[in-house]
Order: sequence, then C-alpha cells, then structure tokens
Amino acid sequence: MSRIIKNSVGMILLMTLILGIFYPLLVTGIAQIVFKSQANGSIIINDNRATGSHLIGQDFSLPQYFQGRPSVAGPGYDASASGGSNLGATNKELYKQVAEQENKIRTENSLAQDQNIPVDLLTASASGLDPHITPAAAYLQAKRVAVSRGVSVNKVNDIIAEHIEKRQFGLLGEPRVNVLKLNLALDRELS
Repeated sequence: MSRIIKNSVGMILLMTLILGIFYPLLVTGIAQIVFKSQANGSIIINDNRATGSHLIGQDFSLPQYFQGRPSVAGPGYDASASGGSNLGATNKELYKQVAEQENKIRTENSLAQDQNIPVDLLTASASGLDPHITPAAAYLQAKRVAVSRGVSVNKVNDIIAEHIEKRQFGLLGEPRVNVLKLNLALDRELS
C-alpha cells in the first residue's frame, strides 16, 4: 500500500512539473518567438508607450478623432465586460439606443436627415469591443475630422484610403478600418 501511495505522489509531482511548469514555459517561449505581437496582446506602441491593442476598440470622443462603433461593454470599451446587449430586433430599448446614436452622429457630423448612416455607427458589435468600422463609416466622419484639424477633406480621405484593410485571404470578412490605427496616423501625419 505504501508503494502505491509513493508511486502516486511521485507521478503527481512529475506531472505537475511537466504539465504545470515545463509545458507552459515551452508554449510561452514558442509564442514569444513565433507570434510575439499576438502573445503580448497585439499592443500598439506609440512614442515608446503602449497606446492600446489593435484588437480592442477604444472610446474617442474628441471631434478631431474618428469614432468607432458604440460599445455595450461597460464604460469606455471595458474588455472585462465584453458581451453584446442581447436586445432583439423588436426590442424598444434597442430602437431607443439606435435613435439616440443616430441623433448624436447626425449632430456631430452635420448630416442631413435624409443622409444614410452606416449601421456600424449605430449598433454595437457582438463583443462590444470591435476596433473596426466600415470605410463608409470612416468617410462619413471625414469632414468633421478635417474641419477640427484645419485640413482638407481630401487629405483626411487619403489617410482613410491608406488604412482600409482588405478581406482576409481575399474572402473572409469585409473591408474595414481600424479606428485606433487611423487616429494614430492622423496624429502622426497631421501634427
């Protein structure tokens, strides 16, 4: 009986060393070599400081910056509160939120009542943390950004065009613009 207990304890210690220490260190080491950016959270470094992750949306409210999708992930795109609103298409609260967002977008961007607003500026994504907007959503905000920065709309549109990400592998998803990367490019190119 003591031999069985001794073997069991020895096996637990051995497996703890292999699976609890050596294997995680090996996987972490490989990730740091092969996928360094992803393993470290896809952080964007700007002026030697972490500015944000290009995988998580951020709250931009100043008029000289492009705004992303609305977030239902707590105040300010709180990644620890990720999740959709779970409001269905017939829910009155969803209609109210969309109407409020539409009024905000129309007011901030001086849009006419008959001008269409891309749906991604009106509704949150499933995670509430989407860092991308459609090119149409970016171009819709270009005039506001240009006026507040004192540059031509054409210059802002050129920067948008440079930051449109194509479909992955030419098939998956839709063309999109990463809002954080776009705003950093504005600061870099127009300051």
